[in-house]
Amino acid sequence: MTALNYHHLRYFWAVARRGSLARASAELHLTPQTISTQIRELEASLDEQLFERQGRRMVLTEVGQLVYGYADEIFSAGQELIDTLRGHPTGRPIRLAVGIVDVLPKQVAHRLLEPALELGEPVRIVCREARAEALLAQLALHELDVILSDAPVPPGVQVRAFGHLLGECGVKLMASSRLALKYRRDFPRSLNGAPFLLPTENTNLRRGLERWFATRDISPNIVGEFEDAALLKAFGQAGAGIFPAPSVEEGDVRLRYRAQSIGEAEGLVERFYAISAERRIQHPAVAAICSSARTDLFRSD
Repeated sequence: MTALNYHHLRYFWAVARRGSLARASAELHLTPQTISTQIRELEASLDEQLFERQGRRMVLTEVGQLVYGYADEIFSAGQELIDTLRGHPTGRPIRLAVGIVDVLPKQVAHRLLEPALELGEPVRIVCREARAEALLAQLALHELDVILSDAPVPPGVQVRAFGHLLGECGVKLMASSRLALKYRRDFPRSLNGAPFLLPTENTNLRRGLERWFATRDISPNIVGEFEDAALLKAFGQAGAGIFPAPSVEEGDVRLRYRAQSIGEAEGLVERFYAISAERRIQHPAVAAICSSARTDLFRSD
């Protein structure tokens, strides 16, 4: 691959933003033929096709979308530099792209992200939810600034990523008022044979609960397994079974799902991590998330 020609990249960026050669040519004051030639030269230098024609529309290919993301950052940053040197405020919010592992409780994720919105400058949060493996791939492509997870970076992952421990807390076992009244007496022996709603086997919390059950000779009746923590709690609200919740989430679960605590899984700890592509956090919003989590959210646990 030859050195990147930024003039060609700018023509590509204009077409991608405008969606057609005609609109881009009007903006750049160049003929469509000239722009088309420049884009073909960019594709040749990258050895990739960036556009597909769908009727009169120019549609980005998968590689084109990736290139457009970088081009947008490059030229937006260039304009911001010019505005800064001229002494003009940009008014452009800081963009924070966050990956949230699908098993992470939504209320915990929300509380972790809140400090990012309390910076002295505007922040625009883009949240993507998926399995950890998919999010790590996006982090490697610089599509994400940070991942919020219940586990550190898995060993053997071929991605440059660093896990930053945000904090830890206990685990509460909660249920509808009817079940809580029934199983709170003689806890935890009362849990033997009790109906349980658990996260799926690929989660740290599930593995920790299974060890906790085994050491206390408890055989739960597992009536449901869930990847989505909110759906698990919805079933719990309906009285389908007992379910686990991080202790930092207990108040929200009580209020939102009208659930009560049966007891704490003593000795069981749930940890939360911010995973980034950098060893030292640089993004101001990510730094605020990490600092607030350590000093406020998990301070009492």
